[in-house]
Amino acid sequence: MIYIGVTGWGDHDSLYPPDLKAKDKLAEYSSHFPTVEVDASFYAVQPKRNMEKWANETPAKFQFVVKAYQGMTGHQRKELPFETKTEMFEAFKDSLGPIIDKNKLAMVLFQFPPWFDYKQEHILYLKYCTQKMSDIPIALEFRNRSWFNPVNREQTLTLMQEDGWIHTIVDEPQVGDGSVPIVPITTDPEKTLIRFHGRNKYGWVRPKNKETNWREVRYLYKYNHAELAEWKNRIEQLAQASKHLYILFNNNSGGDAANNAKTLQAMLGIDYDGLASQQLRLF
Repeated sequence: MIYIGVTGWGDHDSLYPPDLKAKDKLAEYSSHFPTVEVDASFYAVQPKRNMEKWANETPAKFQFVVKAYQGMTGHQRKELPFETKTEMFEAFKDSLGPIIDKNKLAMVLFQFPPWFDYKQEHILYLKYCTQKMSDIPIALEFRNRSWFNPVNREQTLTLMQEDGWIHTIVDEPQVGDGSVPIVPITTDPEKTLIRFHGRNKYGWVRPKNKETNWREVRYLYKYNHAELAEWKNRIEQLAQASKHLYILFNNNSGGDAANNAKTLQAMLGIDYDGLASQQLRLF
């Protein structure tokens, strides 16, 4: 099955009636798409009550891709609110309980920072993560080109396959070492993740001017029909190698993610069943 959605559910105005309250957006979102990426978990390990609320607000077949906490991926360089790494991983896994219990966890996404390059220390840390996450499905996304340069590409894919990582295939601007090329290869027969970050090469790298609100423009991009058609062919091939494909659009800055997701869905001829009802918006 091919699951198409976007990252987060709060910033996609084209999906919602103007007067819809923030607390009702996930339920409405799940009438459009069968999957979503949870970004809040990157900034803080979420209380179980949040996960329980989200699980209860979505249809039975709905799937969450939960982003790993930033302390687990090395983004958080300040002092962590945990005494040990073991405590941090256990707290994160415990928070997932409500969506695991309802069979709504597609995977946990480990997105590593640009400075996480190919070297033995980082390979060992990846193995540490797989041990700590035990049998929870985990996806791996790099932001450093060294993992897929000609020397390391095959070793990287073999490592992911042998250690049980779901490959996160990315479409993103090609700007120096802090970007990763499209590598349309699956490493898990059950699941593969595809994330569309846009192709705004001018906004991809953090500017030296700290006054610039970089994150508001980094994902400012609208995919055109030809670019999505190119991906249609890739997706159809990938679907033959992996049972479930999860496709998430992260080009949110200009409000284009949801429309791009719906366009790709139409191009693939997908008509989802089991979505939430939209009838309430008619009254």
